[in-house]
Amino acid sequence: MENTWILTFHLLLLLLHPNAAKGAIGVGVGVGGRGGIGVGIGIGGSVNTPGPSGSNLKSAFTALQAWKSAMTDDPLKILDTWVGPNVCSYRGVFCANSQDDNGIVTTAATESSIVAGIDLNHANLQGTLVKDLSLLSDITLFHLNSNRFSGSLPDTFRDLTSLQELDLSNNQLSGPFPMVTLSMPSLIYLDLRFNNFSGQLPDQLFNKKLDAIFLNNNNFGGEIPDSLGNSPASVINLANNKLSGSIPFSFGFMGSGLKEILFLNNQLTGCIPQGVGIFTEMQVFDVSFNSLMGHLPDTMSCLQDIEVLNLAHNKLSGELSDVVCSLRSLLNLTVAYNFFSGLSQECSRLFSVGFDFSDNCIPGRDMQRPQPDCSIIPGGSLNCLRIPTPKPLVCAALAATLSKHTNSRSFSP
Repeated sequence: MENTWILTFHLLLLLLHPNAAKGAIGVGVGVGGRGGIGVGIGIGGSVNTPGPSGSNLKSAFTALQAWKSAMTDDPLKILDTWVGPNVCSYRGVFCANSQDDNGIVTTAATESSIVAGIDLNHANLQGTLVKDLSLLSDITLFHLNSNRFSGSLPDTFRDLTSLQELDLSNNQLSGPFPMVTLSMPSLIYLDLRFNNFSGQLPDQLFNKKLDAIFLNNNNFGGEIPDSLGNSPASVINLANNKLSGSIPFSFGFMGSGLKEILFLNNQLTGCIPQGVGIFTEMQVFDVSFNSLMGHLPDTMSCLQDIEVLNLAHNKLSGELSDVVCSLRSLLNLTVAYNFFSGLSQECSRLFSVGFDFSDNCIPGRDMQRPQPDCSIIPGGSLNCLRIPTPKPLVCAALAATLSKHTNSRSFSP
């Protein structure tokens, strides 16, 4: 999903800057260490630029030389090319011709070039991010996947007003959530995974018009903000953190375009919200390795596009019914290590084709929990909020039914 999103963005960038297509540009997708996925442009330099004499490139030269000075290790010798004022020849720097006020690309020799992108994915550079990088005011994408940058993001990054895609994944950045990213007016793709960020997630994060939010494999803690319901994102990954509390009730009132959401390996408790059924286009829902309890909401039967449904390693109970086992697009269902106590006929069929139902409390089935473990069901007295829905459930009417029970789709703390 995310690779497709980034490739589409790069095609858009080439449409905005067609002269860049005349250079040696190759788009490549690679998987970095510890699971960080990076998409690189592999720039060998730009062509048809009028030379590095314009004020934009002078500012870029100042910024990049200041950043070079803050680098402490460059095993691939990438910075050996960062010499002289022609920044468009620097490895990893993507230049394009500037646009006039109407957004039309200009190619006249009197127009100066701009630095439109930085792609240093998998460069293994060590250093820090310097405040001077804010001088790259025309930059639209900034890729630093799989390096060894440490420290925090300078507050001056708020001046990157054209930045649409920020990938800082798989580095050694630390500190609280970088609030400066929420001050970037054009940002739509935020990737901070595989770093050492900590503290609580800010309410403003889900109020921002981001299409992709990757925060997995950090040390974020505390509760997920109620503002989750305001997010228009199609992909959200909060996996492998230390988040606690319940999945916010507002989750069920997010935009219906949500495709993937991952809560796995946190410390979440409570119930799976009834509003999960709103997401009829969702393809991946993973809440494994938490402490969720209660029965599965019947609204899950509306997840007709779901391909990966992972509920494993929780404390869920009740009967596994056709609510989940009849989902038409299901490719991977994992419910192992819960306390489910029965199977519908359709679920019994899936049991025989290799889906993982192990370590539950299902009578007459192999690889289940010992009987003493099943004598007391966790969360037996838990009261999951369930709004009455029509029977049989009509998925098309579900959103309207649930929306009557909320005053607004704007959720605030």
